[in-house]
Amino acid sequence: MSKPVTKLRENSNMAEFLSVGDRQIAVLRRAGRGPGLFWLSGFRSDMTGSKAVAVDSFGESHGLGVTRFDYSGHGQSGGDFNLGTISRWLEEAAAVFDTTSGPQILIGSSMGGWLALLLSRALRRRGSDRVVGLLLIAPATDMTELMLAQMPKKYQKLLDKQGYVDTPSEYSADPYRINKALLDDGKQHLLFGREIETGCPVTILQGARDKDVPKEHSMKLVQHLLTDPVTLTLVPDGEHRMSRPQDLAVLEKAIEQLIAH
Repeated sequence: MSKPVTKLRENSNMAEFLSVGDRQIAVLRRAGRGPGLFWLSGFRSDMTGSKAVAVDSFGESHGLGVTRFDYSGHGQSGGDFNLGTISRWLEEAAAVFDTTSGPQILIGSSMGGWLALLLSRALRRRGSDRVVGLLLIAPATDMTELMLAQMPKKYQKLLDKQGYVDTPSEYSADPYRINKALLDDGKQHLLFGREIETGCPVTILQGARDKDVPKEHSMKLVQHLLTDPVTLTLVPDGEHRMSRPQDLAVLEKAIEQLIAH
């Protein structure tokens, strides 16, 4: 992965903006000791969501550094969401990671879980050993294939015809637009079908009632992690968001255990 030219500037709301290609990526950073906590949001989510804020609060109370950012087309970042691809968002994640220092724990939610795995692999290929733990919340590994598998056939036909499809969402009054370019690009980054090696402990938090990323999907991921210590915590009444107070308590406990490890 080539390293993009980057430039940081500070905004009035305390966010920094990192130039990655033609996109301005918003970053929120908390100074602190290591290991740092590096947050990766889910699809159409941003760094001000409840889980991201909980991670930042944990960092504040424990004196840890925390880095959060928004992918292009998300939250405070610039760029067109409809141009977003896994390649594009992974490039941005790597650029933000390169502005951190010392050991880091990658914490990814849903699509952010897939990107955390991809970022970890890219860093290892560059010879970096700074990722010392992965915490994946309902990880949507190979999300683009999961989207296709869950998409009704009528939508798949429309996708082929017009290049995108608008699908209803339980999380927003507005439909989610899924672009064919996103799904096609995702094929370059598929992880299932071969061993996944991270070189660090992996913790997975999964809601048993998750309809978007079913528990079987996380169990499939575990079956691909053959050489690293893996902990899977199944929350019996948990759903995809995993943002209730009791879910956030599980998240905080998982961070503590990874640090102790």
